Amino acid sequence: MRFEQENAIIFIPDGENQAEALARTTHLCIAAHQDDIEIMAAQPILECFHHDQKWFTGVVMTDGRGSPRDGMYAHTTDEEMREIRLKEQKKAATIGEYAALVCLDYPSREIKNATRAVCVKDLVQIFDLTKPKFVYTHNLADKHDTHVAVALQAIEALRCLNIQDRPEKVFGCEVWRSLDWLNDLDKVVMNVSHHTNLQNALLGVFDSQIAGGKRYDLAAMSRRQANATFFESHGVDVASGLSFALDLTPLMNDASVHPSHFINEFIHRFERDVIDRIYRMS
Repeated sequence: MRFEQENAIIFIPDGENQAEALARTTHLCIAAHQDDIEIMAAQPILECFHHDQKWFTGVVMTDGRGSPRDGMYAHTTDEEMREIRLKEQKKAATIGEYAALVCLDYPSREIKNATRAVCVKDLVQIFDLTKPKFVYTHNLADKHDTHVAVALQAIEALRCLNIQDRPEKVFGCEVWRSLDWLNDLDKVVMNVSHHTNLQNALLGVFDSQIAGGKRYDLAAMSRRQANATFFESHGVDVASGLSFALDLTPLMNDASVHPSHFINEFIHRFERDVIDRIYRMS
């Protein structure tokens, strides 16, 4: 593959031939930043772990240069931070036994502000060579601009594919906003109760973020536990960890639907649920 950014890389943790490594992909995650994959896509990573027929591939869109930093990383330059975050992401891919890791190395400002044609072209190439059954990306109600931009680019790229080459399902996942607010019938519920040691390891390799001032490791694991506990108000917990997602498949398959209209339907359903409950209890 030839990507737009000169420093884009493809990393194959087990040393498999690049084309074969990508072609074995069944589950593909498209994320904005290093560690977003491990925060939002724990379920497919766990599903593919130690499985010879299911393989997880991660795609990171940005270069990591703009990361906040503190402590021992306070005086790290942007280029040094890029190298550190790439090294950390490769470690996570190795620990999680990913089929492949693709880092596209775009500056965040280009993802958010520039024409999306080039980014979408890169993603179409990746879809053509991986042909995943399941795709995971950011959800459209995320409060991080770069995350929403990545989700929109992923949807646009998926719409460029021939119908027979599209994945079975596309999911928008939690990072910079929980999806707890979705009505229960609108939630895609992903059980992440098992392999907590692996989940902790995947999150823990991103020392530049954790020691640098952001405890994403604790926050992500706590959210999963909170989702499990608060999911059902009238029953005992059936899971110790849950992640929620939004089914974006209809948006991929109907290009006439604008993403803003799509997410607005879920917001309106949440609004009606809240108002109706108040009236019932009044």
